Amino acid sequence: MARRMIATLLTASALVTACTPSPATRSQAPSMPPSKPAPVGLDVMTLTDKLEHGWDIGFLPDGQLLITERRGRLRLLSSADEDAELTTVRADFSDVYDVGEGGLMGIAIHPDFERTREFSTCQTYQENGEPKDVRLVTWRLSQDGTRATRVKPLVTGLPINESGRHSGCRPVVTKDGALLVGTGDSADPDVPQDKTSLGGKVLRVDPATGKGLENNPFADSDNANTRRIITYGHRNIQGIAVQPGTDRVYVSEHGPDVDDEVNLIEFGRNYGWDPSRGGTVDSYDESVPMTDRERFPNAMRAAWTTGDMTEAICGATFLSGEQWGALDGRLAVVALKGSKLILLTIGKEGNAIGRTDPPELDEDYGRLRAARTGPDGALFITTSNGENDKLLRVTPKG
Repeated sequence: MARRMIATLLTASALVTACTPSPATRSQAPSMPPSKPAPVGLDVMTLTDKLEHGWDIGFLPDGQLLITERRGRLRLLSSADEDAELTTVRADFSDVYDVGEGGLMGIAIHPDFERTREFSTCQTYQENGEPKDVRLVTWRLSQDGTRATRVKPLVTGLPINESGRHSGCRPVVTKDGALLVGTGDSADPDVPQDKTSLGGKVLRVDPATGKGLENNPFADSDNANTRRIITYGHRNIQGIAVQPGTDRVYVSEHGPDVDDEVNLIEFGRNYGWDPSRGGTVDSYDESVPMTDRERFPNAMRAAWTTGDMTEAICGATFLSGEQWGALDGRLAVVALKGSKLILLTIGKEGNAIGRTDPPELDEDYGRLRAARTGPDGALFITTSNGENDKLLRVTPKG
C-alpha cells in the first residue's frame, strides 16, 4: 500500500517516463515468448527525424501525411518518400493541455476528406489554464496544406486527470464510415465501469456529428454518452486496429504492473477493469486484475496479454498485402517501455496464437508510439523519445 500511495504523488512527467514493473502477483495469463528468428526480414527507412513525441499519423488521399505531436503541433510530410519535406501546419492549439501523458494525441482523416478537407484530432483541453476534459475536435485543412482551421468540437466531456494520466484517445475510421475511439480512464476509480462516462471505453460515433450510432449496443439509453459506448471496463487504450477481411476490431491497452492487453472488441461487453472494487474504495486500486472475472464472470477475456510484466504497448495496426509474405495478417503492436515491435499471429477464433519480435525494431529506436498501415501497405511508426523523434517506414526485405 505504501508503494502505491507514493506512486500517486509522482509528478506528471515521471508518470510518463517511469514504467518499471513491480513484482507481479495477479497476471491473468502467461506471457507468450517471441519466436526467433522472424520469418521475414524488415527494411526500416527514416522519413524524418525532426519530430517531438509524434503521437499519430493520418494519410491524405494525395499521398501526404499529417502527424500530430503531443506538445500541440501538427506537421505535414509531403510524401512517404525518403526525401519528403516536413512542414508545420498553422493551427490554433493554444488550448491543448500539454501535461504528462496528455496533449495533442490521435488523428483520424474523415472518409469524405477529398470533398470536405476535414479530419479530427484528440486532445486534452484547458480553459484559462485549467484542465477541463479530453475531446475530439474537427479541423479543415487548407487546399495548400499550410493551415488548419477549427470546425467544431466533435465529442467533449471525456474525463481528464490534472496530471494528464491515462488520457488515452486513439481513433480509427472503419469501412462503414464509423469513427471508433479508444479512451483512457483518467486514473479515476469509478470511470471504467460507469456507462455514463466516456473514459475507459471504446466509443463508436458519427464522424460528422459525434453522436452515437443507431446500432450501438446502448443506443436506446437516455444518456448521450452511453449511446456512444460499445465496450467498457478498459484501463488506458493506446491503439486500435481493424482486421482486414474480418472487420474485427482490436485494441491495445496498458496494464498496471502486469498484463498489458490486446482485446478483441465485441459490442456491449465489459472488459473487467474496476479499480474501485465495485465502488467500495475511493482510491485508484491497481492491485485488481486487468480482467476481473471474479467480480465480473462474463467479462471478455483478453486476446493476448504480456503476463507477469508490461511492455507499455501502444499503437496497433494489421500488416496486410502479399508483399508481407509470411507476415501478412499479423497484428503489429509497438511498445514504449519495451522499445520494440511485437507481431502477433491471430487465430481463427480471434486470439493470439504466436508472437515474433523483429530484431530490426528491438530497442534500436527507443520508445515507439504510433503504428499505422499506409495506403501502399507499408508500416509507419513514430518514436517518442522527446527529441529528434522519427517517422519510420517499415517494409519487408526483397
